[in-house]
Amino acid sequence: MEKRILKKIITEKQEEILKIQLIERSIELEKSCNYVFVGLRRAGKSYLMFQHIQSLIQSKKTTIENILYINFEDERISMMKAEELGDIIDSYNEMYDKTPIIYLDEIQNIDGWEKFARRLADSKYRVFVTGSNAKMLSRDIATTLGGRFIIKEVFPFSFKEYLQINNISLDKNWEFSSVKNSVVKLWNNYFYFGGFAESFELNDKRSWLNSLYQKILLGDIVARNNIRNSDAIRVLAKKMAESVMQPTTQTRLQNIVSSAGAKIARNTIADYIGYMKDAYLIFGISNYTDNISERETSQKRYFLDNGFLNIFLTDGNTKLLENIVAITLLKQFGYEELFYYNYNVEVDFYIPREKLAIQVSYNITDDTTFERETKALIKLNAAFEISKAIIITHDDERDIEIDGLKIEVIPIWKWLL
Repeated sequence: MEKRILKKIITEKQEEILKIQLIERSIELEKSCNYVFVGLRRAGKSYLMFQHIQSLIQSKKTTIENILYINFEDERISMMKAEELGDIIDSYNEMYDKTPIIYLDEIQNIDGWEKFARRLADSKYRVFVTGSNAKMLSRDIATTLGGRFIIKEVFPFSFKEYLQINNISLDKNWEFSSVKNSVVKLWNNYFYFGGFAESFELNDKRSWLNSLYQKILLGDIVARNNIRNSDAIRVLAKKMAESVMQPTTQTRLQNIVSSAGAKIARNTIADYIGYMKDAYLIFGISNYTDNISERETSQKRYFLDNGFLNIFLTDGNTKLLENIVAITLLKQFGYEELFYYNYNVEVDFYIPREKLAIQVSYNITDDTTFERETKALIKLNAAFEISKAIIITHDDERDIEIDGLKIEVIPIWKWLL
């Protein structure tokens, strides 16, 4: 790798980072630890790096000359190999007589990057790494990094962060004041278009979201995994969006995709779903009563941001409501703790460790809907004692007690806060 190019990139980024206008996020980082930020493309991983750099400089804990930032999506280094990564440090050392803080952005593009990151950590550099692929969380990579990095998943902005950006602060009595009207108004926008900060000021949010979705699908999934049948994975993504809320087996998805004219094998369906999960486009949750093999093949699948799901839907309020609840629970409890319950009755979300059960229904004013949602919670409570039962709605709020089970009915915008 030509050091001349690397030196130019280093100095360019030093100048650019100081000028970047940030939407700051609340994040706590240990003062002396190394980090791997992973998550959906454009969720804000690079911005967390920029935020950290700017905060260090503003607090006079370092200077811009101490910053070594490289984005591996820069076309000038797109063909770089793992054995050339050491040239980055050599180039910096030829420019400065300092020990840099190192930021390696979208490094998953370099096969074998983890050994380089491990060597830097072993050499007592402070290192920050980002990537848009969940394979960075794999056991092999974690073993190579050897406990020298803290892995932190980054998601698009939460509703609370979205309110903060719009200068809405909440005191304990906010729902009884005029602030509530502003909260509800902003909620509608967030509900349909999600939490990507770059879209917040745009008029045509749908076009921006569709463009980003195509970049993830074609770049992070199709190209990276050498998929030849791109039509099949497009149909698969569409059918999964239409099936949000419904448990779906891989065999059923195979039949649906094949009936749409995109013939595909069942093993290929499993691979495609895995690729979409790796790119943080979707995630799945399993039935608590299923055995281990069934938990892998039959899941309810959701999109990591409502904006992406909304691309596929017309009049999809019910799906969007359950999707945003799933995202929030995922962030709070993680992949291993979150289930749904389906054994004679279905409960949308069940967190056994917390003894928490949640139903999601756009409204429960209809008697049939009310009975279905509450009856399922009561039956689950009879099988596994529940400490807290919730029904999340669009705007209904009340407390219910049936057969000794207290059920809190709460509107989504309030529950999120």
